[in-house]
Amino acid sequence: MSVEILTYAALGARLNISAAAARALARRLHLPRSLSDDGKALVSVDLAEVRHTPQPPAGHRVGEAAQLRALIVTLQAEVAQLEARAAGHRADFEYERERADRLMAELLQAAAETTAARAAAARLEGEVAALRTALRTGSSTENHGHSARRVGHLAASLVEADRKAAGG
Repeated sequence: MSVEILTYAALGARLNISAAAARALARRLHLPRSLSDDGKALVSVDLAEVRHTPQPPAGHRVGEAAQLRALIVTLQAEVAQLEARAAGHRADFEYERERADRLMAELLQAAAETTAARAAAARLEGEVAALRTALRTGSSTENHGHSARRVGHLAASLVEADRKAAGG
């Protein structure tokens, strides 16, 4: 525990660091400073208490920086590829979405046509049943004329339903 009074250059030499690094260390550790007669700064320091491990020279960091730059370039290229792939997937999604919308519209149209066809079929079945009932109950001339009109209406209904089903 002997306190020594050293210049920044001498402190740097003892710790294997530069004078500027020794000055930064003295400031960081809040070591007491004073001025010598020749105007140089002196630092009071107990070297046994200073635990300082010098950093590797800056030359080693240059290699690491180059590796990191290369990694950044590689990652940027990957990001660009992923963005392009995502744009392709987005286009596929939009196409399939439009296709699903078209199919849904067709399905709704087909369901409406099916419902209309079932209603027409039920109406026609009712008319056929009424005609059969009329034919069984009697064969008078009046009934025969009425049945003939109903058969004509039934034929017209069938032709109309067929035209609707054909789309025109």
